Amino acid sequence: MWHNCGKKQLFNSASAVLVEPFRIYIATLLSLLLPISFLLLARLSTADYQSTFIHNPNLSSLFLHSNSSLFHALVCLISFAALIQTLTGWIPLISKSTEPIFQPHLYAAWILLCALLVYIGFSIKGSIAAGIDGYGFGHKNTCLIIRVMFLLGLHETMLYWSRMVVKPVVDDTILGFVKEEMWIDRVVMAAGCGALWWRRLKDEVETLVVMVEVKKEMAMGVGVADFVGWWLYYQTVIIGLVMIVKGTIWVGVIMLCRRRRVEGEVNPGFHSGDNEEDKV
Repeated sequence: MWHNCGKKQLFNSASAVLVEPFRIYIATLLSLLLPISFLLLARLSTADYQSTFIHNPNLSSLFLHSNSSLFHALVCLISFAALIQTLTGWIPLISKSTEPIFQPHLYAAWILLCALLVYIGFSIKGSIAAGIDGYGFGHKNTCLIIRVMFLLGLHETMLYWSRMVVKPVVDDTILGFVKEEMWIDRVVMAAGCGALWWRRLKDEVETLVVMVEVKKEMAMGVGVADFVGWWLYYQTVIIGLVMIVKGTIWVGVIMLCRRRRVEGEVNPGFHSGDNEEDKV
């Protein structure tokens, strides 16, 4: 009997050890849907441009030329909410809740994630079959500082998407409650976002901006999707700029507090002397 109990405890301990890496892996993959969405938006813009010059049967794919208005609207909504959160500093309380999520909300979130995963997966596959990428649209014209701000803004937007949708759903499904965000979650997501940026995004996402300029130079009509892509790119850049400003202010405050602490240690009677003079 005791032997069986020992085996059961060992099995439960091994399961608990494997659950955490599995949770982080699933949460990271679903969080990366946000930066991959920007890659898909760039390829959809490229496909729309190439379809006016090249007759390619693959460009008429269901997922490439289906009505992507809902997809554009969803990415815009997430990006704008991330901008508001960055400006106000509001952090969603749901990321610290230990209560289970109301089940209809959980099901609705899973339906949204699965639908987004299927749409992005088939669309990316269709773009590869059609040979679509954004390498040939002057991505080198964008300066380095703009790229850095976009990367920071994209990472912050991905964190917002993860906190509001992905992490609560994954945690509640696997653990039964929403676990408080840990440093390992951020590290793994940052590594995934950085790898995706280095491999694909840094060379293709500038299409969202360049495509508008190219169509204007060629006297082509700039569609709503082109404008939305341009607006999303620079909104993400603004989020990165706000993060840089906040980081600079934070470092300045830390340095000022440290300087005052050092001055107090070097001359401990300085402040006490001032207080005595005020009393007199």
